[in-house]
Amino acid sequence: MTSHATAHTATPAASPTPHLPQGKPEALGLSTPRLAAMSDAFKREIDKGNIPGVTVLVARRGAIGWFEALGRQNPAAAAPMSQDSIFRIFSMTKPIVSIAIMQLVEDGKLLLDDALATFIPEFAGQKVGVARDGRLELVAPTRAITIQDLLRHTSGIGYEHIGSGPIQTAYLDAKLGSRKLSNAEHARLVAGIPLLCQPGAAFNYSRSTDILGRVLEVVTGQTLGAVLHERVLAPLQMNETAFHTGPENAARLAEPFAKDPWSGEPVKLFDMLERPAMESGGGGLTSTTMDYARFCQMLLNGGTLDGTRIIGRKTLQLMASNHLGSHVPADSYILPPGHGFGLGFAVRTEQGLAPYAGSVGQFFWSGIAGTFFWIDPAEDLFAVLMSQGPGQREHFRNLVRSLVYAAVE
Repeated sequence: MTSHATAHTATPAASPTPHLPQGKPEALGLSTPRLAAMSDAFKREIDKGNIPGVTVLVARRGAIGWFEALGRQNPAAAAPMSQDSIFRIFSMTKPIVSIAIMQLVEDGKLLLDDALATFIPEFAGQKVGVARDGRLELVAPTRAITIQDLLRHTSGIGYEHIGSGPIQTAYLDAKLGSRKLSNAEHARLVAGIPLLCQPGAAFNYSRSTDILGRVLEVVTGQTLGAVLHERVLAPLQMNETAFHTGPENAARLAEPFAKDPWSGEPVKLFDMLERPAMESGGGGLTSTTMDYARFCQMLLNGGTLDGTRIIGRKTLQLMASNHLGSHVPADSYILPPGHGFGLGFAVRTEQGLAPYAGSVGQFFWSGIAGTFFWIDPAEDLFAVLMSQGPGQREHFRNLVRSLVYAAVE
């Protein structure tokens, strides 16, 4: 077994990310044998060829109790997975952008009920698509999209890979996934495509956070990367989180299998060494396990880390509360049973219903390539899982939740 709660040995070109405090599992109310059983479970999955490798970090009561890197970093190379391997975190970008938006709320530069069109005028003319008799009719929205709608994914904006209707087809035709678009160009294209539903009528996981990234640029006059660095990443000393990484880190990049081990379909993820034109607020960041752990510890601490306040305690409490009323339908694949959605995070609302253990009030999100984190204030615990296995992401998210909670004393 690789050692847990140990420091990285690699020295990246950027300033190394400072570590969080570390402690022995039992002193933190965690069971070493149970955590070892979790490690064994991941080793079995790696041996079966279900995933090239993973990192798992579990922290409780302000200290890391377990931090392992297992398997290979790249299935096409011999290098082992490392505690400082670099991952595409995809939608785990969204909580970071959401924090930056709420910082602007705290600065009085915008309000949650502000209309999106106030910042991006192209959205003032957007219509809602309604299917009638096999045809798509365009109708006027009953109200404007708000900043709160974007944060909780009730804007009516969609994603091309969720659903197969005419609006999703329009997203595909517009090539919204291109990293060659600027954030401004991307926002204009989205504004030109009809909404899936009336604003506020339903939860549709979407490109809403990409649009929030553009709002950040408009309000601050900076690029999204500069905003995030100045307001979140640098204050948290997340020194290896950015929209791309340099060639000096080429030997540290975590990669997936060329073909999905379950479906046989080719797996193609973006090049982490390539600087994109579009800094995707919805899914463009690369990061390390320790970098994201610092973000998680800040969230668990109520908005502070190492004496630096990133977000107000009550603001974070608002973000980590359910913002979907009982009248708002939600896709059960995106939001598991017993869960709602806050301002940038999914939120557990019921002790039961979900097919894994947890606590009411825990909040979390994940990335499509296999990264995942959750914050459990009731247990003073957070965990981070990093991998690059898109087709196995749901399996491993559920597995790690079950195994970490089995280790809680």
